[in-house]
Amino acid sequence: MLAGLGRLIHRRRWTSLVLILIMTVLAGGWGLGVFAKFKQGGFEDPKASSTLVAKLGATYFGSTNPDVLVVYSSDTTTVDDPRYMASVVTTVSRLPKDRVAEIISYWSFDAEDAAPFASHDKRRTFVALKLAGTDAEKGLHYEEIKDRLQAPGLTTQLGGAVPLNIEFGEQVVSDIVKAEIISMPILLILLVVVFGALTASVLPLIVALFSIVGGLAVLHVVTYVTDVTSMALEVVTMMGVGLAIDYSLFIVSRFREELERGMRAGGIEPGKPWKRAPDRRQRRAEKKAYRRALRPVQQAALARTMATAGRTIAVSGITVSAALGGLLVFPQMFLRTIGLAGIATVLVAVFGAVVLLPTMLALLGTRVEAGRMPWRRHTSKRARRDPDSGFWYRLGHSVMKRPLPYFAVTLVILGVLFGPFLNVQFGSVDARVLPKESPTRAVVELVKEEFPNGSAEPIDVVVSGDLIPRDWKPVRSGDNIPPYLEEFRTRLSEMPGVTQAKFTGYSGSYGGVRISITHKYEPLDQRALDLVTGIRAMSLTKNGFPMHIDVGGSTAAQMDLMDALMRSLPKMAALVCLTTFLLLFMFFGSVVLPLKAIVMNVLSIGASFGVIVWGFQYGHLAGLLDFTPTGSVEATSMILILAVVFGLSMDYEVFLLSRIREEWDKTHDNRAAVAVGMQQTGGIITSAALLFLIVIGAFSMAGLTVVKLIGVGMFVAVVVDAALVRSLLVPATMRFMGGANWWLPPALAGLHAKMDLRERDDLPGVAANVAPPRLPDEQPYPYAMRWEQPAPAPAPAAAPAPTPLPPPRSNGASASPAFADYQEAALPNITFQSAAPPNTVSQQFSSSSEGPGSAPGDPTYPPTSVDPSMPPSATDPQTPWTPWANGQPQPRPTRTTRTKREIVPNPSGSGWRWRTVEDNDAY
Repeated sequence: MLAGLGRLIHRRRWTSLVLILIMTVLAGGWGLGVFAKFKQGGFEDPKASSTLVAKLGATYFGSTNPDVLVVYSSDTTTVDDPRYMASVVTTVSRLPKDRVAEIISYWSFDAEDAAPFASHDKRRTFVALKLAGTDAEKGLHYEEIKDRLQAPGLTTQLGGAVPLNIEFGEQVVSDIVKAEIISMPILLILLVVVFGALTASVLPLIVALFSIVGGLAVLHVVTYVTDVTSMALEVVTMMGVGLAIDYSLFIVSRFREELERGMRAGGIEPGKPWKRAPDRRQRRAEKKAYRRALRPVQQAALARTMATAGRTIAVSGITVSAALGGLLVFPQMFLRTIGLAGIATVLVAVFGAVVLLPTMLALLGTRVEAGRMPWRRHTSKRARRDPDSGFWYRLGHSVMKRPLPYFAVTLVILGVLFGPFLNVQFGSVDARVLPKESPTRAVVELVKEEFPNGSAEPIDVVVSGDLIPRDWKPVRSGDNIPPYLEEFRTRLSEMPGVTQAKFTGYSGSYGGVRISITHKYEPLDQRALDLVTGIRAMSLTKNGFPMHIDVGGSTAAQMDLMDALMRSLPKMAALVCLTTFLLLFMFFGSVVLPLKAIVMNVLSIGASFGVIVWGFQYGHLAGLLDFTPTGSVEATSMILILAVVFGLSMDYEVFLLSRIREEWDKTHDNRAAVAVGMQQTGGIITSAALLFLIVIGAFSMAGLTVVKLIGVGMFVAVVVDAALVRSLLVPATMRFMGGANWWLPPALAGLHAKMDLRERDDLPGVAANVAPPRLPDEQPYPYAMRWEQPAPAPAPAAAPAPTPLPPPRSNGASASPAFADYQEAALPNITFQSAAPPNTVSQQFSSSSEGPGSAPGDPTYPPTSVDPSMPPSATDPQTPWTPWANGQPQPRPTRTTRTKREIVPNPSGSGWRWRTVEDNDAY
């Protein structure tokens, strides 16, 4: 199917380009609207008790986390000074009531209750504002009033939830712009080095830009279905650029390889040979003939690229999407929307690699080599001279010669990297994820350091039920407190570590009351966790009817988050592993290789997790990356890294094993297949990993600590995967397992034959290296074939006269070299299958050349069929016809007839052999 898509794109390349340009412009305009739709947060479990308490506080009781926190400071006066009060109260009282729903300040309470609103030296105070409207409207209202919060004679600092969310979103955009400015020039330079040509090096960047634009457009559509976190923008950019460059690298490299092979087989001289013609008329004629001869070669090269590398990229994209799809099983908005954003970006990157990039290659053709660098010319000559002596080929043979030392050393290194993860401590996202110079973060840290109870994060307990009094106000003096509620509050205040428990909210319409508990522990201290557990184990009844007790606050929210992650993680692992196994089984035709690939990816993930704990929890990377260590790592970010790294590692696994499988199908030699597969993909995978590292490294320098953590985790995983797992561990394990790598139970062989996704080399109209067909009495596919040598046959009788071929079909168009000519010239002694049009007959032919397959009874020469329109030489069937030679277009030679050899059963009943003349009477 992809080969047909490649031929279609080549025929309709200009139409395809115009449609893609229109689609890109429309997607770009639509995608820009996503910036106004982002939401903040999304780390909580929507069904958790702590989430319910937070929603009740925002709806009925009043949020303990103000929308805007305004800190006023003075160097000369204190909050008790009337001038201080007049400046603050006058400023906040002028705020529009349709924008600000509630104002709470130091002067809103009695002296005892107002103490938390003044700093220890009473030179600072804060005012808590609750804005009106929805979350989106609160952001707009804040932008309208923030300039009106400056109090005369005082220093003003703004913080709170709304400014924090706004700064977080702005920092995301700033990080992306910074990363692109840093990475793009470096990527262009490295692409020139890798491709050795200026034109080829620009193509991946075009696909990357298309992937970002398309990803944002799809993400905008997702915002109409569910909330989307602004962190999704980082994922879209990071994965869009990284995967687009990876995929483009494989497509362009394979196309150049196929194009060079086709031109070499057809005798087409690269460059501009017509310029050597003596006059303009002859140059024009030779140029026209050259381009006519080159057109079928380019089309066939693109078709074969799509059928091999294009198929691998499609499978890889589906595999990466399946890994990111595991994030959809989690209830947290943060993970679900990033999963959707990642899947959208991967699919757009695949579309760009298999549609946009082939369109550009079809338009460029041989001009993809424009701006060729000197080292590209030398590398091509060296590769043609000795293709099996490269570094990766030698490394593969070295690993398989001594697999045990390589295997042991690699596992030791991976174990050392994984070690710190055994002491992991999970935490939550707070203001410390922002840069140190962040004004919003400065307000949070100032309140914690300078104000009483500033560092205390209370535990909120909501008691609800139909028996809650409807007309009772616990925060109003003179109201009688119901005895059962007062008794429950007393029980809470007597728990270990609790310093105070008081009523802080009441709702008669909801039927609930809130009790806020302050304690002397850090929010994530084990004693604070035990305190929440103890509160949730308590019960309260009235008149024999139980009351509902819900516990919230940062400590309870972190516990609920971890519980939700632990419940969903096994589901994610089962879904991702099962989907990956099925996809790789369909692609590789083996039961062992998918299992091995999953294990290898887990090793890469474990190494990256260990480095994250070492660098961020322990703080060893704080100086290098300029962040504040918190003694913990954010749990949802680790889940995100798990999904993304698993997909990326499987990406490289598919690229490597696809070439190894291709060589195995040709040779059925496990060691040779691994060595050749590593040689053919080692340089490309290493280049792709290096380019991806540039993208990730740029995001590792972002301002948000969460983005730094994700970048470092992915960076380490890619390095470990490319340098250790794919280069050393995979060949070592494949050497250990030998033929078992390709084991496929007979019961699954038929199933795999119906769903085979392997790369195809036997394309219609394309020369191919095809392994000998499996005989009926051999072991089931995919084991190596064991050919039975037939007994010596008597001298054959004279062959009958060949039957003349019918004339080729003609549509009246001018004659041009058919690509079947390229087939014959490329590999005259190798089996290939050609698509036969309705007026084509299959001819039997036999080889007249010497060497393997030329002698009667030699089992190495397989049956072959050929399109009779292919014009072999009239004088020598093995002499290839070249459409261009010695600077001149060559005429078509005449056609001859060839015969085909057949495999028949041995007369004894055991085994098979080639048909001989004596078999004509029996069959």
